[in-house]
Amino acid sequence: MRAAVFQDVDEPFEITEVDEPECGPEDVVIETEASGICRSDWHVWQGDWSWVGMLPQEGQIFGHEPAGTVVETGEEVGSVEVGDQVTVPFNLSDGTCPHCRAGLSNICDNLVPLGFTPDAQGAWAERFRVPDADQNAVVLPDGVDPVDAAGLGCRFATSFHGVNHRADVEPGDWVAVHGCGGIGLSAVQIANAAGANVIAVDLQDEKLEFAEDLGAVETVNAAEVDDPAGQAAMIAGGGCDVAVDALGIETTCRNAMDSLGKRGTHLQLGLTTGEEEGEVPLPVDEMVFTERDFVASFGMQPNRFDEIFEMMGSDKLDPSKIIGDTVALDDVPEVLESMSDFDTIGFPVITEF
Repeated sequence: MRAAVFQDVDEPFEITEVDEPECGPEDVVIETEASGICRSDWHVWQGDWSWVGMLPQEGQIFGHEPAGTVVETGEEVGSVEVGDQVTVPFNLSDGTCPHCRAGLSNICDNLVPLGFTPDAQGAWAERFRVPDADQNAVVLPDGVDPVDAAGLGCRFATSFHGVNHRADVEPGDWVAVHGCGGIGLSAVQIANAAGANVIAVDLQDEKLEFAEDLGAVETVNAAEVDDPAGQAAMIAGGGCDVAVDALGIETTCRNAMDSLGKRGTHLQLGLTTGEEEGEVPLPVDEMVFTERDFVASFGMQPNRFDEIFEMMGSDKLDPSKIIGDTVALDDVPEVLESMSDFDTIGFPVITEF
């Protein structure tokens, strides 16, 4: 089968023939119909996150935002069957650790990152394997297109979990989203669906216009104002209730924190680059004096995906609106290169394999 295969840090992926995935007794094999190209892929391709042990080897197949059709099931699998259309969270869990048993499988002690380790080769391929399928394969409801579901397992689910379960956004809240890439645009749409007043902050007018289409009531071009955090706080009447860092660089993290009002909540969705290496300074004393909270989101539990599907069914959410370009497997090197210049808008999704 064909796949896009990692060669080395910052080297173009090779589109080549690889072995078919082997289906174990608790696994399923998925025929890939769509797979997102995420900034997380770009980070790892650039050599980021080695400080947390994320260092792929030559031959790794990326792709952690998939949707497709089950074509093979292991003998012990009971929740899905051949012909089911499914999506998969990027943070694969085993269902047995204390966190899984407590309903927190997104932070499983034995977590396996889909697409970033040889134990879970990813979906930039014609087919891929899902381990512990009863735990990790999420069957798509009728009417949900696999292409529309391609971003659910990472960017959209992480934003949904963050906005609704971690930051507890409520109707009428002022929410500033700093960084309008795929995960930031997801946060804009989700916070708008929750009834919030969303302020989108970015450097590019095109992304800000996209955010307005998704429900942002105000925008701030951070390239055109001296103090984007202060501008967002002013729009919110003195400070936001929730501020999202959807990029992960020091500037957006600090701007998000500084745009909060008293007792506001900072929601961290973006992960850092090689510049920060996981460490970002924060105004701790000011956080104490104003009782600001700092929370984060890491994917979402598979058994909570129904919350997204229900809101999609009632037209409150539409992840398809965040899809930018649909591309072919052969386009992966070019798309990743364009991410270095922040030239992608929305979710790039592979639909031709």
